[in-house]
Amino acid sequence: MARIEKLVVVGVGLIGGSFALALKEAGAVSRVVGVGRGAQNIRRALELKIIDAAGALDAPTLGDADLVLLAVPVGQMQPVMHSIAPLLGVKTAVTDTGSTKQDVVELARRELKGSLSRFVPGHPIAGTEKSGAGAAFARLYHGRKVVLTPLKKSDPGAVALVRSAWESCGADVFEMKPKEHDAVLATVSHLPHVLAYALVDQVARHKNAQQLFSYAAGGFRDFTRIASSHPEMWRDICLANREALLAELKRYGKGLEKLRSVLERGDAKALQALFSGAREARERWLKDT
Repeated sequence: MARIEKLVVVGVGLIGGSFALALKEAGAVSRVVGVGRGAQNIRRALELKIIDAAGALDAPTLGDADLVLLAVPVGQMQPVMHSIAPLLGVKTAVTDTGSTKQDVVELARRELKGSLSRFVPGHPIAGTEKSGAGAAFARLYHGRKVVLTPLKKSDPGAVALVRSAWESCGADVFEMKPKEHDAVLATVSHLPHVLAYALVDQVARHKNAQQLFSYAAGGFRDFTRIASSHPEMWRDICLANREALLAELKRYGKGLEKLRSVLERGDAKALQALFSGAREARERWLKDT
């Protein structure tokens, strides 16, 4: 386990805060400095001992850091990268937690310049619908997958440090190509969030929305839980990965048309076959996780 003397977390919310807490619990970091645009959230992170000090996007904060974690929405990544590029130390490794990777890699190539070889793109496949420092907890990543998408010229030492940090958090670390990552996540993460938001929006637009919500029970609550996620973050994710997401929406639309045809025909056999197949697939997935 590689020990990090100084970690800088840019964006001390659920993801960044949980990363810091997990490393502290594992004894893998000596000092954590938090950077954020919300003073109240940073104060909360200090109160909860997620971070040891508040910093800024400046040389004193970044110049001697061993690792910088960019845990900001992908829509904020460009100005953050642009700001930190001239301030990073020669040995400072940088990683991110963005849910899309092709756009983040292109931004890094454009903005990080001399520090590009020490940038290791990453994505922890974990989270809740909560946000902010108060939502962070040390075991968020325990037993969860983290995907790294190193560049061809990524420094092996930087890759090893980032991998070791996530493993210290209890995560299982895998590597993928950025395009493959974005296609996979569009199917199993981005599409479900869009569907949850769309369903809640549809119900809310009914004239008797209050009545409908008053009768909604466990099924509706479970299906729409992720519609409580951070809107800004998911806006940015959907726009960044819109090509892959649009392809998945098209496939899903065809599936809905097939289902509508089955219902119109009153085809009980076909409906049961569809439901049974989906149930079996989900049970296999749950058994393997």
